[in-house]
Amino acid sequence: MAILQYREALRAAMTEEMERDERVFLMGEEVAEYNGAYKVSEGMLEKFGPKRIIDTPISENGFCGLGVGAAMNGLRPIIEFMTFNFSFVAIDQIINNAAKIRYMSGGQFKVPIVFRGANGAAGQLAATHNTSTESIYSTVPGLKVITPSNPDDAKGLLKSAIRDDNPVLFMESEVMFGMKGEVSDAEDYIIPIGKARIAREGTDVTIVAHSKSYWIAMKVAERLEYEGYSAEVIDPRTIRPLDIDTIVESIKKTNRCVIIDESNPFASISSEMTYQIQERAFDHLDAPIVRITAKDVPAPYAKNLIEYYMPQEEDAYQACKRVMYVQ
Repeated sequence: MAILQYREALRAAMTEEMERDERVFLMGEEVAEYNGAYKVSEGMLEKFGPKRIIDTPISENGFCGLGVGAAMNGLRPIIEFMTFNFSFVAIDQIINNAAKIRYMSGGQFKVPIVFRGANGAAGQLAATHNTSTESIYSTVPGLKVITPSNPDDAKGLLKSAIRDDNPVLFMESEVMFGMKGEVSDAEDYIIPIGKARIAREGTDVTIVAHSKSYWIAMKVAERLEYEGYSAEVIDPRTIRPLDIDTIVESIKKTNRCVIIDESNPFASISSEMTYQIQERAFDHLDAPIVRITAKDVPAPYAKNLIEYYMPQEEDAYQACKRVMYVQ
């Protein structure tokens, strides 16, 4: 195992895939000369040259369309967004082209493209830079959505995403780029898309959380353990396809569920999970499922308000106690 920052794990994944397959290239704003807005692609221009590490104008619709066309013609582009909030400028290319061309062409065209970059809230960046977009894109058939919570998953899942013949949205967290963690140094290390990770086993309540909300879940589990309760923590890792089977099997054991989700509450990731759980495991539930989400407003700017807006550890902790009927 190696100790890498989250950004270094992403860089390692892209570097290994570009060395393995000359069809892979990286394109986006400031990915080359500036080494990436968050230094994810640092040193890659020197290693692979300007034909494979390509700086673009501030024109998401344009370079996403170029990427889709390149993918249709046999290349395997990685398109970096400085933030997924900016992907809305290119939403027609992602939703109407990348997601649908393989289906509409009867399989004559594949679209092996990865859209990656920072997603979700990252502090005082105001409403137009703090959107958690996974719930939006996961509603679209034809797209895969990945939200890794740690450096090891980031590397293994990004390598799988680059090799996938379908469009993948790979959503990172800006606040986790500097996070350090163990990363497998196994040769050609990949993690299958669509398989959740049981991060912590437990018997009293299941906590489901992805991306940086996962770390809230782990803190809550530790607090509960101190009080004598056993929480099972599941990190879905991929939102679409969703490994609902792993979640359901956990709930059959614990009979209770709390979902922590940075999405706004209406039509959120947690909404869909809640429906699928009750459809498949209703008779195993001893309490209603509780969701802890962002507030149902645009993200505020003020420090105290953005902290209140985000899912709170204390709320998740109290929710777990509530479904266990120990309050």
